[in-house]
Amino acid sequence: MHRLILAAAATLAAAAVQAEGLPDLGGREIVVVTENAYPPLQFLDSSGTAVGWEYDAMAEIATRLNLRVTYANSSWDAMIPAVSQGQYDMGMTGITIREDRREMVDFSTSYMTSQMLMLVRGDEDRFDDAASFAADADLLMAAQPGTTPFYVGVYEVLDGDEANPRIKLYETFGATVEALRAGDVDMILTDGTAGQGYVDASGGALRIVGEPLGTEDFGFIFPKGSDLVAPIDAAIESMRADGTLEALNVRWFLDYKMGE
Repeated sequence: MHRLILAAAATLAAAAVQAEGLPDLGGREIVVVTENAYPPLQFLDSSGTAVGWEYDAMAEIATRLNLRVTYANSSWDAMIPAVSQGQYDMGMTGITIREDRREMVDFSTSYMTSQMLMLVRGDEDRFDDAASFAADADLLMAAQPGTTPFYVGVYEVLDGDEANPRIKLYETFGATVEALRAGDVDMILTDGTAGQGYVDASGGALRIVGEPLGTEDFGFIFPKGSDLVAPIDAAIESMRADGTLEALNVRWFLDYKMGE
């Protein structure tokens, strides 16, 4: 049934191009940079193929706007500076729309809203919320520097000290998950989007605890002043209106099984 919903949405999408008068970008070639480490938004499947919600969304956007897309890979900490400097036309990796980042890059309209949650090992019994984690000085969390989970961990879970030794820094989100599973740290803060993907794939080794610590809106990023922002915003809104975004949510958050 969900596959039929997705197919129906794709049919609606074709009609939406003409009905809403989306711009035709004439086969323009763009390079999109991503991390491939944030399931189910973008990641490598069991065969090593790059897949995910954002890849499907970009394929749909490319069809609607007549774009030709190629992909590049980058670590998270290098991505925003690289896009800001014009090394790539666009970036995607579940990037939270924040005002401080707007100083470096332009954002698309939000394509998804998610909640910040605590990811722990499946047998964790020493804490079950942010307050009990903060109260135990022996507990460690992992984060990527400069990310929303890092700042939420610093200012909403811990003491506001960005150099707090209880925060262990890693280059990629995948590395933080491996550190958690290995017992090197005790908790990761992650949006519900990525966190649920890892829980589903863990066979009980990971779980989510506590209440959401807030919400965040995701957007694509572009060099400042990019002429791609307006047409891609229009494509996203057309996908929201005809049900395509919801169909992608069904596919990647309900239907897809990690490890397939």
